[in-house]
Amino acid sequence: MAGNNDSNKITRDYLDSLLIEQRLIDSTLPSAKTVILGKEYSTPIMNAAFSHLEKAHPGYPQAMAEGFKGAGALNMWGMSTDEEMEKIYATGADTIEIIKPYAEEKEIFHRIEFALSHGAVAVGMDIDHAYGRNGAYDEVGGIKMEPKSLEQISKYVEAAEDKPFVVKGVLSASDALKCVKAGVKAIIISHHHGIFDGAVPPLQILPEIKEVVGDNIEIYADCGFDTALDVFKALAIGAKAVSVSRAILDKTYNTGAEGVTKEINSMTAELVSIMGRCGFATTDSINDSVLWSR
Repeated sequence: MAGNNDSNKITRDYLDSLLIEQRLIDSTLPSAKTVILGKEYSTPIMNAAFSHLEKAHPGYPQAMAEGFKGAGALNMWGMSTDEEMEKIYATGADTIEIIKPYAEEKEIFHRIEFALSHGAVAVGMDIDHAYGRNGAYDEVGGIKMEPKSLEQISKYVEAAEDKPFVVKGVLSASDALKCVKAGVKAIIISHHHGIFDGAVPPLQILPEIKEVVGDNIEIYADCGFDTALDVFKALAIGAKAVSVSRAILDKTYNTGAEGVTKEINSMTAELVSIMGRCGFATTDSINDSVLWSR
């Protein structure tokens, strides 16, 4: 990534350009409880779809899952071996398994079946790992990827049976509408932490996506959300939940599940304080009327 086209910097600058006004009179102590995919959680803060974390920090994926469970938060995980995922599921954390867009369809259906058989609350696909930077389809760990069609995604939704299917990597109203058509229950607005240069910030495109999909699909936000204030801004713009775990990772991989739970609880408490200062009693009531542009 180079210069002014660094998508992560563009996203950070956009987040920082949003300011909030204070509304204290008649405010009450808020609740951060949030219903995601039909189940209530203690916070709208959720995990990101980490992949290969076991290699860098052995044992930490399970600790992070346990930490999210301890905080009453929704866990999400990405590309991992069956053995690694079994350890994550064994924690009992409510988990969404996000599958890469493998070129080999059999692997996708295996992963869907694996997730269902291990009690995933939802299963999904990370569609933005489709292209590399070399004029070819992407490869992850030597495994070939490819973009997916509306027909293919519809088949994955069907294979998930009664579990919600989630698509991560949506960054346009066009893809969002196709997800609705396919029967997807939730989308994650994301550029995969700068997987390509010059990407529109998730929160900048989110209002347009929200306008075209309405209440037909839940919208979550991902990429560069480091603080409770960032989470609040995402909720105000229309996200239902927000992935913040990159910010949590560096602070907690030496402290295990207890450290993860403590960090999520601390961030949630700060979110509640911001909600109170802005006059919002619930996460669902937060709206963009309190936002200003710098």
